[in-house]
Amino acid sequence: MNIALIAHDDKKELMIQFCIAYSGILSKHKLCATGTTGKQVAEATGLNIVQYLVGAAGGCQQISSKISCNEIDLLLFFRDPIHRRASEPDERDILRLCDVYNVPVATNIATAEALVMALSRGDLDWRENYRTGLA
Repeated sequence: MNIALIAHDDKKELMIQFCIAYSGILSKHKLCATGTTGKQVAEATGLNIVQYLVGAAGGCQQISSKISCNEIDLLLFFRDPIHRRASEPDERDILRLCDVYNVPVATNIATAEALVMALSRGDLDWRENYRTGLA
């Protein structure tokens, strides 16, 4: 499956720790991420991650494009809900696209753990079939 990773600055360390904890599961899938998140997670875990631009410089739009082309099966987006950002319209757009294209999305660690465990059990295989047109 194709998994995208995005993390706000205040959540990057949490994303790194999450990916370390679940690297055995994540390593079996294709990963991509916005620039800084991808670089930091790859350095900490050794996971192979396609890195796009930094989120604010277009990385979120690149992942949005992948979602709208049915090239992302799961999004892990660790957001900081406390601090407002100039990029919030982009964030709303990416979450809206996940709804439009039926992409499971986690915006916090609790949901991310549930989705990754479901992924490891094969409960999300329908998503890959949906993306490839087999469903």
